[in-house]
Parts: sequence; structure tokens; C-alpha cells
Amino acid sequence: MADQTPRLRAVAQGSLRERVSEEEWQVRCDLAAAYQLAAHFRWTDLIYTHFTARVPGSEYMLINPYGLMFDEITASSLVKIDHAGNVIEDETGLGINYAGFVIHGCVHQARPEVNCVIHTHTRAGVAVSAQACGLLPISQHSLRHYGILTYHDYEGIALELDERERLARDLGPTSNAMILRNHGLLALGSSVGDAFETMYYLDTSCQIQIDAMASGRVDLTLIPEDVARKGYEQFLGDGGAENIKAWAALTRMLDRKGIDYRR
Repeated sequence: MADQTPRLRAVAQGSLRERVSEEEWQVRCDLAAAYQLAAHFRWTDLIYTHFTARVPGSEYMLINPYGLMFDEITASSLVKIDHAGNVIEDETGLGINYAGFVIHGCVHQARPEVNCVIHTHTRAGVAVSAQACGLLPISQHSLRHYGILTYHDYEGIALELDERERLARDLGPTSNAMILRNHGLLALGSSVGDAFETMYYLDTSCQIQIDAMASGRVDLTLIPEDVARKGYEQFLGDGGAENIKAWAALTRMLDRKGIDYRR
């Protein structure tokens, strides 16, 4: 009897290297690196979250194809879409998750200075998003977003375009980090590396809070407001968050592991 076991195969991927500008290719490589790093840090939720980046000098943005695991994503496999969610280029033929477009398209449109948006459903992030207190100033990590962290109430799976107006309103004009209530985390940045480091601090802050509360003790030590504000300002100044150095170190780690995301 013939073997009836289904044969699984990797999604075929070509290379766009010779068909896009140097600027777009660099952004593609950075965004693919972010997906690979998310797999390393276990920020994934199967195939259901999204990182996006603006294509320099255009109205387009790049997003993951709907169906690839994060550790499968390469520079060429990223899907290029326009401001209305129409697919412009898709080497995989998988298309996109519309819910990802609703959230990310909204942020890119509302905040034109933002070049990368990262959205996650990590266990710690979702856990804190369900806590009425929100993210507490109990760690140095949490001060990275002190005073600028915003919140958006849960309205269901993000499939309805009218939610975008409320999402943009709740995000505001200056926040680079948001907790989506009962849903997950959102980080914005002027570059992929910038957004990635913002998400790293945000997610780690949530992990610390969940770990601290898991002890069963209720006497958490909150950082006083004036000290928390000082810590936030220190992150912005010299010697604070050095995301350019951190991003270079992270991509070197991928290279040491032999992860070929630049194709």
C-alpha cells in the first residue's frame, strides 16, 4: 500500500535583493532580524502577532506573511502592503493577517514619524494587560516607559476599522509603548532596533511584575514618582538606553548562530 502520509515542505522563497532599493533592503533585513530575535526570546504566539516597518520614502509598509513561523521569516519573504492593506509584493503568496493590518496600519498612519511597530502576545504581557493596576513602577526596567505608557481597552479581535480611531486616540502623539488591555503589548520606534529595545524593556518589566506578584506578598515597593521620573529622564540622556549598540549586538548573535535572515 502506498504511503499516504502528507508531505510537508517549506514555503518557497526567492530573493528580492536585486529588485528593491538599498534602503528598503536594509529595512527588510532589520525587520527579518527582529522576527528571528522574537523567536529566540520566545515572544511568539504561533503565527498570530506582527512586526511592521515603513518602507523608506514611500507609503508602503512591510509585514509578515500569514502562515510563517517567526524563525522562517527572511528579508525577501516579508510582504509589502499599502496604506489600505492591499498587497503590493508577496514572494510567498501567503498574504497577510487582516487584524495585523488594522492595528499596524493605524499606528503608521497616525504617527508618521514612527518607522517600526512591534506587537506581541507574550504570557507576561497579556497577564499585566489583564491587571487593573497596569504596569507598576517596581523595577528599573519599568522606568523606560514611565509617564509615556498608554492603554487601550479591549474591543474584540482587531478586525473592524472603526477601532483604529480609538486606538490612535489612546496611543496619543508621543507614546512609544502601549498596553492593549486583555490583549498584549505594542512598541513603536524610529527604527526597527529602537522599537525592538522598547519592546524588550516593556516585556521584561511585565515579567518582573508577574514574578514579584507570584510570591503572594502584597507589599511591593513602588519607586516614588520623583525618582521614577528621574530614572525615565536618565534613560533618555547620555549613558541611558544605547539601542544602536544593543541592536548591533543582537544581530551579531544571529550571525553567530548561523541564522540566514538576509536573503
